[in-house]
Amino acid sequence: MSALFRLTSRAVALQRSAALNQAATLRACRSINTSPKKDETVAAPASVTTEDFANPSPKNWMSYGFDYKSEAEDRKATKSTFFVAVTLCLVWGTFYWAYLPDTQLRSWAQREGFLELRRREQAGLDLVSPDYVDKASIVLPSDEDLGDTEIII
Repeated sequence: MSALFRLTSRAVALQRSAALNQAATLRACRSINTSPKKDETVAAPASVTTEDFANPSPKNWMSYGFDYKSEAEDRKATKSTFFVAVTLCLVWGTFYWAYLPDTQLRSWAQREGFLELRRREQAGLDLVSPDYVDKASIVLPSDEDLGDTEIII
């Protein structure tokens, strides 16, 4: 219990010292001044001519990488590419993949297993034949080899 008390008192002391260091840093930062030149600079608007109104250019246009000269062609190529990629490939591709036939024959093997179990039950046989593996091919350890080993069946 005393170790826990010492640990918490050390943690509180560390937090207090960190808070004091942070306050000292803030006091040092507040004394930094900027130059008065920022108030002296003025941005003059560019003169607008009649040509600018006659030929408006898109402001701040960034190409998607399909066409660097025409914004309309760039947008059209972007939209068609994403339509093909998302709609045709992802949506229809997933639909096609989901309904592919069973290539690993998992369903067939399970159906055959159920049919064999039903046949054996109706015939009155064991579900798994005790002679499935030839008893002569199985090599078991002797009682001397087993010793005191516990056998759980």
